[in-house]
Amino acid sequence: MPKNAVIAGAGPVGLVCACLLADEGIPVTILEAAPDLPRDLRASTFHPPTLDMLERFGVVPAMIEQGLICPDWQFRDRADGVVATFELARLGGDTRHPYRLQCEQWRLGEMLLARLKANPLADIQFGAAVVEVRQSADGIEAVAALAGGGTQTFPGAFCIGADGMGSVVRKAIGAEFEGSTIPEIYLTLSTDFDFSAAMPDISNIAYVSDPEEWFVLIRTASVWRALFPVDAALSDAQVTSTQFAERLLQGAAPRAAPYHVLHRTAYRVHERVASHYVKGRLAIAGDAAHVNNPLGGMGLNGGIHDAFELAAAIAAMLRGAPPDRLSLYERRRRKVALDTVQQTTLRNRAILNTRDPAARAAYYADLRRTVADPAAHKEYLLRTSMITSLRDAEKAL
Repeated sequence: MPKNAVIAGAGPVGLVCACLLADEGIPVTILEAAPDLPRDLRASTFHPPTLDMLERFGVVPAMIEQGLICPDWQFRDRADGVVATFELARLGGDTRHPYRLQCEQWRLGEMLLARLKANPLADIQFGAAVVEVRQSADGIEAVAALAGGGTQTFPGAFCIGADGMGSVVRKAIGAEFEGSTIPEIYLTLSTDFDFSAAMPDISNIAYVSDPEEWFVLIRTASVWRALFPVDAALSDAQVTSTQFAERLLQGAAPRAAPYHVLHRTAYRVHERVASHYVKGRLAIAGDAAHVNNPLGGMGLNGGIHDAFELAAAIAAMLRGAPPDRLSLYERRRRKVALDTVQQTTLRNRAILNTRDPAARAAYYADLRRTVADPAAHKEYLLRTSMITSLRDAEKAL
């Protein structure tokens, strides 16, 4: 039986899996459809326990140097300002990193890729899109379409699907991708305008509630990113037009000068969790297993947490652990996706866009009570920082 793992996808989840397995002396083959790691402005929020985990790779100091430490975050009302500010320093006894770090995910990807290139146990194949996965009692075969034409078959003991929402590995497992698509399109605009000049009491991360048009403001080391929900009936040209971006940003913070938009991205958002994560020697993690709206930064972090548990399970099985070790991974991580990732992101969206005045008032009152109570404040932070879900998963059988 082969003693290596084949990983579909070189996003953060796939690269974390590869680093963990290679560090354990297990050969890995990473198959990535793109010609190189993309430098797109997708997820950028790293939660405290994720930074604790990533310390083992020696990348956290560079991430901090290239990113921005955010010691707190807010819920705000568009008209009335701050509703509640959550102070991450309260987690000082529970993590070595009591803050959120804003650092674009491609930066982590490049650091992990450099680490893998220095490891002779890692074989990295760009321009290799996994199109089929087969398995037998003795191993797996991943078939990849190569950028130069033709296909190549890569054998292994296990195959990890970190190949995103359209995962070929998930389809090979036969899992349903249950859930729904959010009715709005999410538009992210990056600008060099400093929103703290217009809102001096704003945190680096602010969720701004409004019954008509909520938005999120996130500061990075170089720009502010503003996320707006927009009508899905609008054309792509309308959504990405300069005039539309200007209207949205002026609504967030009116100013005499026009906004300078450095980057814009419009995308559909889904709330889905795979019906199962494992079949025999095939397993999925990250966006291949669960996708959700970005409100709270749960997706990237949850995927990295998947990677740590999945890599540990595969390493254990290659050393003789019983076959049900992967089943434990599925039970633990799928429960987190349903109970923590999905529920937190859905609640955040509900707080932001609820139109009923009584419901909005109730949400605000609950947030203010939570912040005012030290025990409740900390418990809320433990949950939204994903520390609670990791502790609960450790107890699960």
